[in-house]
Amino acid sequence: MSATRAEVCAVACAEAWRGDGEILASPIGVLPTIGARLARLTFSPDLLLTDGEALLIADTPALGAKAAVVEGWLPFRRHLAMVSGGRRHVMMGASQLDRHGNQNISRIGAAARPARQLLGVRGAPGNTVNHPTSYWIPRHSPRVLVERVDMVCGVGHDRAAAAGPPATRFHRIPRVVTDLAVLDFATPDRTMRVRSLHPGVTAEELRAATGFPLDVPAGVPRTRAPNAEELRLIRDVLDPDALREREVRA
Repeated sequence: MSATRAEVCAVACAEAWRGDGEILASPIGVLPTIGARLARLTFSPDLLLTDGEALLIADTPALGAKAAVVEGWLPFRRHLAMVSGGRRHVMMGASQLDRHGNQNISRIGAAARPARQLLGVRGAPGNTVNHPTSYWIPRHSPRVLVERVDMVCGVGHDRAAAAGPPATRFHRIPRVVTDLAVLDFATPDRTMRVRSLHPGVTAEELRAATGFPLDVPAGVPRTRAPNAEELRLIRDVLDPDALREREVRA
C-alpha cells in the first residue's frame, strides 16, 4: 500500500520520540498526536500520554475518542515538576521558526504595531529551556521558515547558549517536521540542516519554500514511509476518520 504525504509526516513525527523512554509525550495538533500514539504502539512503548488534561492514560485511543483505561492523575503542580526536570518532550507548532530554532507564536510584525496578534508566548520559553521541544509545521513556506523571528517565544540554540548553563542544561530541539522535509540542528554551529526530504519533494522546492539559505546535500535521504503495520495503525486504529489528510495535502 502506498502512503500519502500525511502518513509519511505521521511517521516522521513519531520518530521524534524514538528512544525517549519513560517520559511524558505532549503532542499539540493532529499529526503530532498521531505520531506520539503511533510511537507508543510501536517502538516507544514506555511513553506516557495524557487525555489532554490531567489524566495519564494506559491505552492508546483514536483521535477524539475517550481513553478506556486511566492509570494516573497528573495535576498541574506535578506536571510543572515533571516539565522542569527534562522529563517531557513536547511537539509544538510555530508561526515562525528561524535557522537557530527560535520560535514565534505571539505576533507578526514590530512590537509597537504588530500586523497580527497570535496565541501569545504561552509556555514556549519554559518548554524550550526545561525539556526537549520539537516542532510540527504543516505548511513549509518562507513566511514560516524565516531569517529572523519577529518575537522569540521558544528559545533557539543561539539564545540558549548566550544565556549559559541554566538555559542549556535541558535545552534540546530534536526534530522539526514539515510537510516537505525533516530538519534538525546536528551541525557544528547548531543551525538548521536537512535530515531528510519527503518522497516526491525536490531540493529546489525545499529551498524555494525556505526564507533563508538552506543547504540540501546531494545525498540527503528520503523520509521513510510507514510500513504495513504502521499504515494499519494509522488508518484503522488511530485516525479512522482520516483527519490527517485535512492537515497535509500533497
